[in-house]
Parts: sequence; structure tokens; C-alpha cells
Amino acid sequence: MSPRMGATLMVQGTTSDAGKSTLVTALCRWLRRQGVAVAPFKPQNMALNSAVTADGGEIGRAQAVQAQACHLPPHTDMNPVLLKPNSDIGAQVIIHGRAVTSMNAAAYHDYKRVAMQAVLESHGRLAARYPVVMVEGAGSPAEINLRANDIANMGFAEAVDCPVILIADIDRGGVFAHLVGTLELLSESERARVKGFVINRFRGDIALLQNGLDWLEERTGVPVLGVLPYLMDFHLEAEDAIDTRQAAKTGERLRVAVPVLLRISNHTDFDPLRLHPQVELMFVGPGQPMPPADLIILPGSKSVRADLAFLREQGWAAALQRHLRYGGKLVGICGGLQMLGRTLADPHGLEGTAGESHGLGLLDFHTVLEAQKQLRNVSGRLALEDAQVSGYEIHAGVTEGPALALPAVRLSDGRVDGAVSADGQVLGTYLHGLFESPAACSALLRWAGLREVRSIDYHALRERDIERLADQVEAYLDTARLKSLCGL
Repeated sequence: MSPRMGATLMVQGTTSDAGKSTLVTALCRWLRRQGVAVAPFKPQNMALNSAVTADGGEIGRAQAVQAQACHLPPHTDMNPVLLKPNSDIGAQVIIHGRAVTSMNAAAYHDYKRVAMQAVLESHGRLAARYPVVMVEGAGSPAEINLRANDIANMGFAEAVDCPVILIADIDRGGVFAHLVGTLELLSESERARVKGFVINRFRGDIALLQNGLDWLEERTGVPVLGVLPYLMDFHLEAEDAIDTRQAAKTGERLRVAVPVLLRISNHTDFDPLRLHPQVELMFVGPGQPMPPADLIILPGSKSVRADLAFLREQGWAAALQRHLRYGGKLVGICGGLQMLGRTLADPHGLEGTAGESHGLGLLDFHTVLEAQKQLRNVSGRLALEDAQVSGYEIHAGVTEGPALALPAVRLSDGRVDGAVSADGQVLGTYLHGLFESPAACSALLRWAGLREVRSIDYHALRERDIERLADQVEAYLDTARLKSLCGL
């Protein structure tokens, strides 16, 4: 006899950013509170924010956060297909945590049949190990142009025969049209899979919404499982869009500027700074001048040579030189590190057209992109104050040169990482997540000019908000129906 497979419940949204990631995270932690072993799953993710897994691959950061909600280490089976766009029409395709190819959208449409096999293999392994698999869809199931060979929404739900919850964001407006319209665009068998609605981000008196909820249930025959309120002062790492929200901050503040590159990646690196009570974080978009700042951070990029050219086109390279002349500090992370060197070569065309670019020349090293991507979770000591630091590496670059004799980080595995300039103004590192380590974050802020630094525990803040989400499930959703949908 084959082992009993766990139940699968899928959350789909009427739009992007409807709250799918948030609801899956909430349900995962709520189930763990009930003593249920649950695993998160997203068949296909398209995002430039990724995380390194315990088994040495990469997945979307949203699934890594959901794994935390389940008290599990992230695993590649939790997001078997990850697409990392490197142009407007193309993306790197990552299967089971490893980059296998790059292709344009039309070619990937045909490749979905192959990708679906990877999806079903990963789901099968999770369903064999966990009583519940909580699945997140992508975008909307009503995107007619993407319905053929779909592996992200109803195509997956039909393949594994699972029920679906549909979530919509009332804060956008038109929530009833979103829900009813989505159902209308589904096939009969797909509509039958939708077992409940959840309305997200509601503000105001719920009594004023009740007649609309009654109409919705009568019109569709689908029950409303609950209405989740708009949460203020809430943070969950964004799957793709940059979160620029900041609370009002008083007292001494450090001004930190981050240029938003066209293919900016892992911008969740800056969430600890955005949430820090003493940091004024400024994302600088296209066409905007670089503002006066104490610290400028060059972020990661999925297309470093193209983004380096974009940086120059925007006049930001000249602004960096001016910033350094006036005594400002500069950090480069991953792709940002590579930009700081003398040259950057992509001989195999991994991120675009093959070729070599002149770097900013601020650190004496050269970088060559190689086909084998380096994926590691690491820890060590920062050159600044010998502060403890941990993070992760996701890069194809191999960097060599004299500047590495003054490393930014000494890693616990014996390697060294990055470089610090001889004058102490420029620091480059491959480590994503370095601001999440309280000691390293405080040391970097002091280095950049903040005199009295308040230490914050970013991981504790994230855990607090995951718990808040589980509280919302208990308070506002029909938990009896949810348990039934989870096969409990």
C-alpha cells in the first residue's frame, strides 16, 4: 500500500498583491498552533527576491518566510519552479533550486509541460511527509492568456484535485467585481474548486459590509470565510514589489539612499533599515537625483552589466563620486559589489549579451560571471567592530584582485568575503541579509555616522508579525470550515 497523502489546500488571488502570501503564512502558523505539521508550497514563483535553502538551492523569499511560520527550514520542494526575470521578455529558469536555463516568455510557455513534472514531484514529496500542504497561487487564475499549460493556479489545483480559497483586496476597491468576475472566467470544474472567499485589508465598520457579503454568497453559492482587517505597522517580506512604507521617525537619523536598478534583486536586504527607528531609507527611482545621504547602498541585480550602464545613464555614478568626496560611506551588496570593481565580464551571456564592462573602479578587483551559481547560507565576523554576521550568497560572479586582501567579512568556514577600501569609505560584500544581524547592522550604522545606535532584532519583529497573522485567523476567519478544508 502507498502511504496516505496529506491534504492540500490552495490560496489563489483575484489580483497580484491580493494577500495570497500573507494568508498562506497566517494559515501555516495557525495550523502549527493546532499542533498540525504543515508545509508551504508555491508551484511557480516569479520574483527577484530569493532565499538559500537548507538543501543548497534557492526559492522565493515568501516561501522561506512561510517555512518559518511552519517552524521548518526552507527546502527547494517548497518552490520547485522559480523564474528570475533578466529582461522584459526573458527570465532565468530555476528548477528544484538550480538554474537550468534562460528563455523568453514564448519558449517558457511550451516548457511548462516539463516544469509541471517538477512541480508534481515536489508536491508529492511534501504531501507524503506532512498532513497538510498549504499552497500559494500566483497572480490570478483568471488571466486568460496564461491558462494553457497553467502550472501556477487552477492547472495545478486540477492536477492534484485540491480545494481553493479565493482572496481579494478590498482596499483596492471593486472587491465584489473581482470575486464574481474571477469566478465567471473559470471553467465549471474550476469554479467548483472554490470553497470559500476571504476579503483582505478591510477598514471600517463590518456591519456596513454585511449586506454585500450576503449578496455575494447568494450570487455565487460560495461562502465568505471571513474578512481580515487592514493591519497597521505590519511587515512581511515582499515577494517582488519594493515596500517603501516607513513610520514617522524622530531624533537623530541616518540618511540611507538605495538606487532602484531596473533588475534590482533581493531588495528585502533593506527591510531591517526601513524598520529601524533611526534610519531614513530613501529608494531613488529612475529620473530622480541622488539625494544627500550619509550612506549609499548599491543593491543586488539580476543583470549587473545592464544595471551598471543604467546607473551611469541616470547620473548616479557621478553622484557616487561626489558623495565620497564629501566623506559619505558606500556599500555594495552582491551585484553592487561587482559594480565597485575595475571590470565585470559575462563571457557566456548569462545575464544578457556576452561582453565586458568597466566597473566604477572604487575597489581593485575584477569579476567574471560563471555558469555555476554559488548558493550558501553563511556566518562570520564583519571587519567593522568584529561584529557577528550571518547571511546568504546567491551569485554567479567570481571576484579576484588585490582589494580582497582587506576583506569585509571573515567567514566561519575559513573563506573571506568582499573588501573594504584602504580609506575605509567603501565596503563591498556578497552577503545578502547582513542588516538582519543586530550586531552587524549596528556596526554598519555606526561606521556610516550614527553615533548612538539602538539595536533592533529583525527576526523577532518578523516572528511577532507572523504571530499577529495567526491571531487574525483565529479572530476573523471561519476556523471550523478551514479545518474541514484541511482534512482535519
